Amino acid sequence: MSNSEKLLKTLSSLIENGILTSKDIQKEISTDIKFTRDKLIYKLRLVPREEFEVLKKIVQKQENIIKKLTSKKKKLKR
Repeated sequence: MSNSEKLLKTLSSLIENGILTSKDIQKEISTDIKFTRDKLIYKLRLVPREEFEVLKKIVQKQENIIKKLTSKKKKLKR
């Protein structure tokens, strides 16, 4: 079912149930969009920015340690 069909189905069900005001329809559509957004975020396994930054710093520290160790290894081979 395409997105336009879902939207039309949602709108028609709202009208059938007696929700006729534009604010109620807007609120229902907004809720549906938020649910879809949350489902997509979960599916893509997105993380908050803070967690990403912490992980990035850890990886940078590990890269520096690896560089130091490889340079020490090269010096020992000479």
